[in-house]
Amino acid sequence: MVTPPTAPYAARLEIDYPETLDRVTTFFRLIWAIPIVIVLSLLSATASETVTVVTETGETLSEVTRSGSGITGGLFLATMLMIVFRQRYPRWWFDFARELARFGARVGAYIALLSDRYPSTVEEQSVHLEVDYPDVERDLNRWLPLVKWLLAIPHYVVLAFLLLGVVVVVFIAWLAILFTGQYPRGLFDYVVGVGRWSLRVQAYAFLLVTDDYPPFSLR
Repeated sequence: MVTPPTAPYAARLEIDYPETLDRVTTFFRLIWAIPIVIVLSLLSATASETVTVVTETGETLSEVTRSGSGITGGLFLATMLMIVFRQRYPRWWFDFARELARFGARVGAYIALLSDRYPSTVEEQSVHLEVDYPDVERDLNRWLPLVKWLLAIPHYVVLAFLLLGVVVVVFIAWLAILFTGQYPRGLFDYVVGVGRWSLRVQAYAFLLVTDDYPPFSLR
């Protein structure tokens, strides 16, 4: 009996393995990454403001800090509401979210020393990230987006430990590149695997493109 092939998950990540890496750019990576990290943070960081309540006599009664969720948070909430109430996922919203995820993956790959190429805001470079556009009425339960972020809690816990491992692995790889000019293949595969796992959780809980629960796997 032939087992049918398993359909690929709705979000996929592959990064080309570099045969050699530049020692100089690797040594100064955190410094040279600052400008592009600032650009990414402007797209994904939260915004906040402080409101001060003052009486007619000039006495300060209270200060209230209000925070906004930024572009990514706003896009998640808007998409969730559209799926729940209209069963629609506007294509241009999806395209923006996918391109932002691709840009973030390129920045992450550069910081993690997986590539020497400075992250582009347009070109794919060596980071290949794909997210499938969903047929909302056919593929998505309209009420599930309300609880997906909650159902994904086990993944958050596991990823927290895996990301701690990434910090250690990247430091070891940094030393290896400085001495040999190469990223040890096993360490490279681990970092890419964690990125792949994280992408699947993002696609399920926040991009809302699939109802298939993410597998607990680095592959």
